[in-house]
Amino acid sequence: MSVKRINDHFELTFDLIIDVRSPGEYNHAHIPGAKNLPLFSDEERAVVGTLYKQKSKEDAIKAGLGFYGPKMQDMISTVESWLNEKKPIDAAEKFIPGRYTLLVHCWRGGMRSGGVAWLLDLYGFDVYVLEGGYKAYRNRVLACFEKPWPFFVLAGNTGAGKTKVLHELEKRGEAVIDLEGIAHHKGSAFGNIGMPEQPGQEMFENLLANELYIRRNQPIWIEDESIRIGHVNLPKSLWVWMGKCHHFMLDIPFEKRLEYTVAEYGKLPVEKMVNAIIRIKKRLGGLETKNAINALIEGQVHESFAILLKYYDKWYDKAVVEKSLSHDLLTVVPCEDTDPKRNAESLLSIIQK
Repeated sequence: MSVKRINDHFELTFDLIIDVRSPGEYNHAHIPGAKNLPLFSDEERAVVGTLYKQKSKEDAIKAGLGFYGPKMQDMISTVESWLNEKKPIDAAEKFIPGRYTLLVHCWRGGMRSGGVAWLLDLYGFDVYVLEGGYKAYRNRVLACFEKPWPFFVLAGNTGAGKTKVLHELEKRGEAVIDLEGIAHHKGSAFGNIGMPEQPGQEMFENLLANELYIRRNQPIWIEDESIRIGHVNLPKSLWVWMGKCHHFMLDIPFEKRLEYTVAEYGKLPVEKMVNAIIRIKKRLGGLETKNAINALIEGQVHESFAILLKYYDKWYDKAVVEKSLSHDLLTVVPCEDTDPKRNAESLLSIIQK
């Protein structure tokens, strides 16, 4: 066998994608699903890089080999354990490396990926190296946000339960991308409460690009969002394009949306909710901020959220007006309540017609 090179990791299906960059590089951002098998630690990488710049390529390689040599056996064992976790092997069955296809990459597809790919190939795995490495991958990620993706944009005021409708559409076989799920943030001032830590901007983009590529051959349902979701931003070109796609606006009575919002957020810790309200004080206004907080502290969650929902309606309606959507790009979907199954069926009925 011999190591092969590939330009796009979506061209083939791999049993394992192996990122041999240092832990610091990997933790900053990586290809979704990739495992980190660092050729060098962060400290070792710094030593090798300094030698390369200040002495010579040969000195850097010698130092690198010194770090790499003792790790070879452990690296093979680590890869085997990952594959066994993914595809458990029966006790009576022999582990045969040649059954597995691996993709290896470093920053630019150079010596680090080449060294680890050589070792894995020597052991018998079917090995590919990503041409251009993570750097080339990132260029493809950024380029994908410039494409005219076939989006159906699900719109609706706060409390319409859009995310749950998207999940219902997905259950019915529709292609769906949950932006708030990827961002680990529900978009509102309360959006990060009870959610996992948000990814960094670069990792968010990688995750989003991955979702787009997986669904690249079909229309994609996506939620109407502001350009900023918590601490991460949608790529501007993609966000602008979303504004040019067909919008399906869930039109749900205020009281029904209020009931949904109270059920969704009403049990969150009061202290965290108060802090969230304070963060939007400038736009909410001093009096309304005071009223919303006081109602919350006094246990009048319904009254507090009514103030907040009116605030979000004001800003959302303004954003819709600013988009200046033509009748050809906007379909209003009257809904009795926030029932996600019924509302998903209404959307699909409209699409079929």
